Amino acid sequence: MYTIYTKELYIVLLFGLFVYCFVLLDITALIENKSISLSIDYGTTYENLNEKVGPKTLLSYLYVSPNNKRKIMLLTDPEVESSLLISLDEGASYQRYHLAFDILSLLFHPEQEDWILAYGHDQKLYVSVEFGRRWQLVHESVVPNRFYWSKLGLDQEPGMIHLETSVSDRRSQYITCKLQNCSEANKGRPFPGFISPDSLVVQDQNAFFPMKLPKYILPKDLQIISTDDNQVVAAVQDWHQNDSYNLYMSEARGLFFTLALENIVSSGGPEGNIMIDLYEVAGIKGVFLSNKVVEGQVKTFITYNKGRDWHLLQAPTTDLKGTRLSCVQPYCSLHLHLHVSDNPYTSGNIVSKESAPGIIVASGTIGPELTAYNVSIFMTSDAGNTWREVFEEEYSVLFLNQGGALVAIRHTPLPIRHIWLSFDEGKRWNKYSFSPSPLYVDGVLGEPGEDTLIMTIFGHFSHRSEWQLVKIDFKAIFNRRCNTDDYQTWQLHNDGKVCIMGVKRIFHNLKPDTRCVKTRDQYISQMSDSCPCTEADFECDYGFERQSDGGCTPVFWFVPSSVSTDCTTGDSFLNTTGYRKALSNNCTAESLGKYSPRSQRCPRQAPRGLQLVTSEGTLTATMGDNVTFLVFLEEVIITLDFGDGTAISYANISSIEDGIKHIYSKVGIYRVAATALNSLGSERVLLYLHVTCLLEQVQLSAPSVVVRNEAVNLSTVLKPRYVGSVTYYWWFNNHTEPVMTLVGGMSFTFSKEGTHTVTVQVSVGNTVLQDKITVAVYEHFKSHVLAFSSNLEAFNPGVPEWRQDISRVVKDSMVQVTGISGEQLLVSVLPGLPTAAEFSLGSLIPEEKTALYFSLCLMSKYFFPPLFFSQAPIMDISESGHNGATVIMLVSVVFVGLAVFVIYKFKRERHSTEWQQWLKR
Repeated sequence: MYTIYTKELYIVLLFGLFVYCFVLLDITALIENKSISLSIDYGTTYENLNEKVGPKTLLSYLYVSPNNKRKIMLLTDPEVESSLLISLDEGASYQRYHLAFDILSLLFHPEQEDWILAYGHDQKLYVSVEFGRRWQLVHESVVPNRFYWSKLGLDQEPGMIHLETSVSDRRSQYITCKLQNCSEANKGRPFPGFISPDSLVVQDQNAFFPMKLPKYILPKDLQIISTDDNQVVAAVQDWHQNDSYNLYMSEARGLFFTLALENIVSSGGPEGNIMIDLYEVAGIKGVFLSNKVVEGQVKTFITYNKGRDWHLLQAPTTDLKGTRLSCVQPYCSLHLHLHVSDNPYTSGNIVSKESAPGIIVASGTIGPELTAYNVSIFMTSDAGNTWREVFEEEYSVLFLNQGGALVAIRHTPLPIRHIWLSFDEGKRWNKYSFSPSPLYVDGVLGEPGEDTLIMTIFGHFSHRSEWQLVKIDFKAIFNRRCNTDDYQTWQLHNDGKVCIMGVKRIFHNLKPDTRCVKTRDQYISQMSDSCPCTEADFECDYGFERQSDGGCTPVFWFVPSSVSTDCTTGDSFLNTTGYRKALSNNCTAESLGKYSPRSQRCPRQAPRGLQLVTSEGTLTATMGDNVTFLVFLEEVIITLDFGDGTAISYANISSIEDGIKHIYSKVGIYRVAATALNSLGSERVLLYLHVTCLLEQVQLSAPSVVVRNEAVNLSTVLKPRYVGSVTYYWWFNNHTEPVMTLVGGMSFTFSKEGTHTVTVQVSVGNTVLQDKITVAVYEHFKSHVLAFSSNLEAFNPGVPEWRQDISRVVKDSMVQVTGISGEQLLVSVLPGLPTAAEFSLGSLIPEEKTALYFSLCLMSKYFFPPLFFSQAPIMDISESGHNGATVIMLVSVVFVGLAVFVIYKFKRERHSTEWQQWLKR
């Protein structure tokens, strides 16, 4: 019955090494330490792919096309090289393709076998339509795991990609892209504003994302459970919940939700994921199992009508030994562990299969609540109505032959050599040996769908022994194919009621101890005609909650008389009675006026619900660019006033699909107003739009020398002058906290002598520029103004570097001629035109004053002809205030302009030195 294969298989699961196994039909791949072995005969033989593609090639992942098992993709270790090895013949040959990026994850298209999305380590998304042979960039700044393929028949066109892009740490955008042309013109924005980061979920034809709203409005977490039958099942964690969720069900559009179950248990899963104790039973539509907290105790509930009614599980009447159990609800019931396995090679705490409807195997306890001790294995064959205990310890149970047989293997850290088989849905179990020696079992491999009759057990005989692979072929037990005489029928019921969700459902299963091979079409359920509707087929509508007597009454915040905002004057609408038929319900509504909604005429009403936003969801725009406004409200006259003297009106705003575009020609803050009007009234909403232009230059102006403890005025000049709303940040010396102002000037007092640095940063929109100056602070000083010939203006570029060069040259010359210390002399060329300079010096003794005056006259007469004097003040600032004689000096220097021209024609440093040498001559 069994065969043992002992060899070095590169297969490890525990003890510090990790194994990836990809099983598709008859393909099995085993990966360990960058080496991959492949089997295409259910593990009988393995081929080392590293030897086939090159012994020096380090492999990290293996992928198989979910739509064509013959197409295999090997990914090399990106630390060595980034390349793909692609096989189109089920691994017989491989072709290497080099990559320009490192692959972090792949997403195959659900239908097209050659379409693949690849996510790189640099947050870039790539697409291939040739099974990885060529790649094209789709988009940058894509949020990890937030990209989705469109589905044929659900999206308007094939090849559409849904993705979430990161705008900032707190903002994301939901966009759609065409497969091979994701240019800006071809991007779609289903939602015009921003969404919460890492929140986009696309499932079937639905897209889910929480909007950017205040924290007290948004739930802490939202998880989409199901979108079957166009009904959204969502688990929502409210702000006051930490380890539990509430379950909500939607109507057909997925917009309005009603509470189905409160306080579902949640816990942390692998890699920090949240796991919710809600299990959808495979093969039985509308049946869910859930663990919820009831007065501090965790209890298991079941529903047969997709959350309308929940019941405790009925415990078995006897235990495994046949002893009668006394377990009376609600004080005692059966409770189950509902977590699926984190390990792909074990069955987990609960198992059900599409191929075996009605059969559920789960671990759990009997008593007032769920516990982690005294755990047994329980099983049901009728979708949870009756249960029986099958093992007193924890076992993994696997389905074979489409559920026609069950295989159980014990969960234990000890070595084992037996498995158990059942051919009557777990009522009786037969013990078989799968190994001559006890084996430490690490996992079990089986084919998805349980079509195969082959199972593989892997482990080791001891902690130091080589790894063992045990392949078990059950074909000898199933020696013929099943026929109609081998089946019996059973009817789904809910506590004796056979009409569930409007239909009676009949299923087929094999008769006990029948050992034949099932085919795929022999386990499909059969449905009878629909049942007449009863109250049990209706759930509470939006805004209503169920009472203890089963009736639905309005909640405190809901006004039943309110009219739907979609109601158009003159039409009719269906006004709810508090009940709605579940979307999955197929009952026939005949004479149920009590529950059916009533048709009413839409009353005439004034406009309400008017919305006005920009297409980008921002309140800023750039001067000269097109600004697109989106207005939401139909069937009324809309007037949009852009705030700059222009306005436009539309009779039906819904006809403007791309929004209303407008270009602003001036910078400013504009009040944009949208007005909706009909014969009964009007509604008006405002939007304040900040229109800016690009800031090109910032120039900080301040006196180069100031007196200690006296206020000095600082100012900035912007280019262009008007750029919109501006914020100024001022830093003085090395202070870490800036001073923020909304105007370009401020007054500041320096309390210490010495050299001080002033820095200003100007923020306009997304642009930040800065300028910096140095200010000398003295107890007292003398300041002199030096003017230049108008010939210099043609060579003044108006940049700080030019003024610094001229200041340095003039200062060096004055220090050399006068002999005054450079520490007492400060020269600065003032910004703006006409060109002027200011030199300041500290308190001088009379001899120094005489030397300075003589030197200036000598420089003017000898070096700078023609020279002329006129009346202009020389400022004398001392501790006693502003005093001293005033002498006027105006120096006209014609040649300075020529010198400056030479400076900027060649290198600044070299010609500054040449000028100094020329002055010495």
